[in-house]
Amino acid sequence: MIRFYNRQTKSISGCILLGRRHNSSEPRRESEILDTTKRISKIMVSSPAVVLNTALDQCGMRVSPEIVEDVLKRFENAGILAYRFFKWAEKQRNYEHSIRAYHTMIESLAKTRQYQIMWDLVNAMRNKRMLNVETFCIMMRKYARAQKVEEAVYTFNVMEKYDVQPNLAALNGLLSALCKSKNVRNAQEIFDSMKDRFIPDSKTYSILLEGWGKDPNLPKAREIFREMIDVGCNPDIVTYGIMVDILCKAGRVDEALGIVKGMDYRVCQPTSFIYSVLVHTYGVENRIEDAVDTFMEMVRNGIHADAALYNALIGAFCKANKFKNVYRVLDEMDSKSVKPNSRTCNIVLNGLIGRGKTDEAFKVFRRMIKVCEPDADTYTMMIKMFCERGELEMAFKVWKYMKLKQFIPSMHTFSVLINGLCDKGNVTEACVLLEEMLEKGIQPSNVTFERLRRLLLKEGREDVIKFLQEKMNLLVKEPLFD
Repeated sequence: MIRFYNRQTKSISGCILLGRRHNSSEPRRESEILDTTKRISKIMVSSPAVVLNTALDQCGMRVSPEIVEDVLKRFENAGILAYRFFKWAEKQRNYEHSIRAYHTMIESLAKTRQYQIMWDLVNAMRNKRMLNVETFCIMMRKYARAQKVEEAVYTFNVMEKYDVQPNLAALNGLLSALCKSKNVRNAQEIFDSMKDRFIPDSKTYSILLEGWGKDPNLPKAREIFREMIDVGCNPDIVTYGIMVDILCKAGRVDEALGIVKGMDYRVCQPTSFIYSVLVHTYGVENRIEDAVDTFMEMVRNGIHADAALYNALIGAFCKANKFKNVYRVLDEMDSKSVKPNSRTCNIVLNGLIGRGKTDEAFKVFRRMIKVCEPDADTYTMMIKMFCERGELEMAFKVWKYMKLKQFIPSMHTFSVLINGLCDKGNVTEACVLLEEMLEKGIQPSNVTFERLRRLLLKEGREDVIKFLQEKMNLLVKEPLFD
């Protein structure tokens, strides 16, 4: 157990500390799957593309749907590398890809904008009669996230061509994809043109409500909320949560609190999410006492705090520069068997780094990685911190630990370290990293590549620029549609 505060402290909620967690032994099958997944991941990380298939063949390991799904999930940030494994796996005896494996692969390819290969997989799924609504919802989400609105709408419209009947779930998927990518006006137009074809439900209205909240457009959000009630579609707890969130982000936390108090508790009782929104907003507004009071009210109402709510309270204390209280909350999470997540870690690290407490941030990082798995943001944050301090050796220590954990860095993680090397004039090592990035099927941002290109030109190394450019060209070009 990791303790963050040495002295005897009272828990934030004033409750008696509960007993320690008990570690349950994993079933043997799960252990075998995990072991095989790790061995395959190690081969994939260490083997060049040209010998990957041979290395996998020689390992002598048999794959199952669970193993393939786990490996693909681990390499979701490296579309092409994941695809090489995917193609190798489908050739193995007595093995067939599951729908989940196809979906994970489609997400991975779309993330790295390998759209042609993505559609090839869709066609393969059609031939095997494996396509469903979720397949198209995944593609719509990824297209919308890349701001490819026309392609997202096209994906919805082409469903029937692929023998999948569009329904309300598909429409909700399209609207959600557009709203989450800040294209709520397009979503509203589509909704207005299709609400006679598909009868909207509370989820449909909640999606649009959230979209206008993110726009942000409070009057339009109110209009959607009123329309929902006028057509006889009762708001559910999700709708209330979204409305509270919108009001809080608009700086109307007291009005949001009025909605919470006006809810019919027999139908909808406030959830930990609603309380977390209120606590977070009070924290942003430096109303730390209100944040704690709201937390205490939730406890009195018998609602158990989850990681998201604790994260909101931790964020409030970070904003107020009360890091002793932060560590008390972390200790309470441990006593209540609420496991911190990567978001917990990131909030604390961001708060410490923002206050210039970088040494303490590194100590917290080393402690937190023992109780929760870091994500791409965690690694990026730490690597960036050391790069900005000019401590590239420490940045590479974090990098090596990340690779030891077989975590595939994101485009942003690569970019931070490449830029750190460029700042120090270490162009050669920056080129090595960029080549590794391309090898994993991750395309660098224009800003990162252009910066490295200018430094190479300055050193008269046009041959290296040509080599890297050819590597980039090897990545499959993205088509408009299939």
